[in-house]
Amino acid sequence: MKQNYKLLISYDGTRYHGWEAKPDTDMTIEGKIETVLARMMDEPVNITGAGRTDAGVHAKGMTANVHLDTEKTETEIRDYLNRYLPEDICVREVKIASDRFHARYNAVGKTYCYTCYSGPLKPVFNRRYVHVLERQPDVEQMRKAADHLIGTHDFASFCGNPKMKKSTVRTLTSIEIAHSGSYLTFTYQGDGFLRYMVRILTGTLLEVGYGKRSPESMVPLLEAKKRSEAGYLMPPEGLCLLKVHY
Repeated sequence: MKQNYKLLISYDGTRYHGWEAKPDTDMTIEGKIETVLARMMDEPVNITGAGRTDAGVHAKGMTANVHLDTEKTETEIRDYLNRYLPEDICVREVKIASDRFHARYNAVGKTYCYTCYSGPLKPVFNRRYVHVLERQPDVEQMRKAADHLIGTHDFASFCGNPKMKKSTVRTLTSIEIAHSGSYLTFTYQGDGFLRYMVRILTGTLLEVGYGKRSPESMVPLLEAKKRSEAGYLMPPEGLCLLKVHY
């Protein structure tokens, strides 16, 4: 009898073309996991992720679900996956879920973190997971700007999909900007995120930190609903999906 399994997954997205399986490449996270599950089940398997991460983006806590008819225990499924998956993908947990659990539709929010580095030396061992800044921005100014972005707004100005037909209204419950040593982190929690939204938000906040925009300019920027009005699209390597909330 088929059962619904909930998977908690971590991955280094550096060499992958994002989460979503694509017909023209086998280098996606979803595609790699489906290939191993198909080998285990000896039949095609489709999994459902909580969302999509773009090429080069990482995750510590991506969630997915899959229906399987197997006698293997949860631990055996996890261990089988980790035995055959590439070293940069790890299934941290496999648990039986209710039949109605859906990784995407049941999610009520996500937490992302974008990490920057502004130290004097090259971050040799963290270079795949940070964006290197030329200088340290003004953290307090960025925090003031972030205050204007928290809440329910139309984030069309921060959407990287020009053909977006669905609503671009989202709710950001918190934006935390922390500076520790040479590292600067932007942690966003919200009910959902548009394509490139976190990377555009971070690029815009950094422009505030460098004095190119004022914190108060976030208000007319939201009202403009134009991508061209917002800031720089940050590279993918600094972005990590920390958690999907249910």
